[in-house]
Amino acid sequence: MLREVVAIIDFGSQYGQLIARRVREHNVYSQIYQPDVKAEKLAQLGVKGVILSGGPASVYSENAPTCDEKIFDLGVPILGICYGMQIGCKILGANISPAKNREYGRTDISITDKSDLLVHLPDSTTVWMSHGDLVNELSDDFEPLATTNNCPYAAVRHKKKSFYGVQFHPEVTHTPKGKMILENFLFDICGCSGDWQMSDFVEQTVAAVQKQVGGSTVICGLSGGVDSAVTAALLHKAIGDRLVCIFVDNGLLRKNEREGVVSTFKDHFHIDLHVVDWSEQFLSKLEGVTDPQQKRKIIGAEFIEAFKSEADKISNAKFLAQGTLYPDVIESGNKDGNLAANIKLHHNVGGLPEKLGFKLVEPLRDLFKDEVRVVGEFLGLPKDMVWRHPFPGPGLAVRIIGDITKERLRVLRDADDILIEGIRSAGLYNQISQALAVLLPIGTVGVMGDERSYENVIAIRAVETTDFMTADFSHIPYEVLGPIAGRIINEVRGVNRVVYDVSSKPPATIEWE
Repeated sequence: MLREVVAIIDFGSQYGQLIARRVREHNVYSQIYQPDVKAEKLAQLGVKGVILSGGPASVYSENAPTCDEKIFDLGVPILGICYGMQIGCKILGANISPAKNREYGRTDISITDKSDLLVHLPDSTTVWMSHGDLVNELSDDFEPLATTNNCPYAAVRHKKKSFYGVQFHPEVTHTPKGKMILENFLFDICGCSGDWQMSDFVEQTVAAVQKQVGGSTVICGLSGGVDSAVTAALLHKAIGDRLVCIFVDNGLLRKNEREGVVSTFKDHFHIDLHVVDWSEQFLSKLEGVTDPQQKRKIIGAEFIEAFKSEADKISNAKFLAQGTLYPDVIESGNKDGNLAANIKLHHNVGGLPEKLGFKLVEPLRDLFKDEVRVVGEFLGLPKDMVWRHPFPGPGLAVRIIGDITKERLRVLRDADDILIEGIRSAGLYNQISQALAVLLPIGTVGVMGDERSYENVIAIRAVETTDFMTADFSHIPYEVLGPIAGRIINEVRGVNRVVYDVSSKPPATIEWE
């Protein structure tokens, strides 16, 4: 049983899920709930506090999400962030209206009350705003804590209830003092002890998996990436040899991927590993398909068919384990009550048919990428595997813009291999969070030897991030990029131009499709 939990009520903000991670960074366990969670359930959990996330809706719109008003009578501190502040203030008697001047991006706030939530902060600081509505009128039960030029109540406190609201986002790195604000809330206001560790998560997850699957066999979809590797390690710890891993060769893998997976998991870890070559089926179904969402749906469907073909040979297999992470769930949106806007489908969460034939086991569903790596290290997985760059479930299909053919796959595999080898040789691999090559659907004119060429363009993408919800492009030195580009053009037949992607997330995603 968890000693202390901070509940986060998610109103659908793309940034809102970062709150869970920020809370856990302070060694306080957080659990996310949908807006319809009942106060009674939170009371049974014995929550130390509640955080209301941001969201894309307006509190005064017809179908605006709200929460159980009895939560405000639980007697535990509540922090409302952006939409969460507005819904809390509305429930407690304040007036919300469209802002005359909307605020998006960095904004300076002036702090007028530093007695608790904003203690230790300077009189003026920068915060990250993202709102079109604001609290424009407070009742006598509220006290203002901070203001901006456009927002008279940038932070508030209720006099009778233990409710605090901030119009800005303390969970994002663009709010420099956001960490301190959350510390004030978690420790000074909620009284959390901060003694939760990732080992607690492993222990609780192992117990939960054992309870969920009973004596059944579990099939794990193993790709060789960190997510599926940690999933397999967790399951092996929970159920031992009742775990059967299936590796599907979908024809969309990186260079030497299949050989590496077999060597690591079958030969080294001695896990029961079944390899299914389904590459022809994948490539046949993808022929002529250029829409990225359709690609993901096709790959998701074939992925399940491949699993079923092998699973039918495995007795007592009732569960399918997947390495679904929080960003996958959030970006897929609109599933199981998730209010986040749909950005893209992930084959782990968005492409599964209703009648799967297996029950899902997703032990990493509430974790961010960096937390998964911590779990992997705790479980004793090799460091090179734990810190390997992410690779999407749909593989190279979402890194080839346009048609997917064996020839275009060859071009991208070779280019990607040179890219990764180049940043490893330069000692940059561990500094970069994710690096990838993308094959563009265009040809450009070039001169190779004395002849005119009209060949493919490769885009290089490299980002730095801690949570993969936001990311900045990596500043790879020219003296590293140059030789990588030169090798790709010289060694990969069919390429005559290499470009570098310097966009950040948002507005761009990390993968191109």
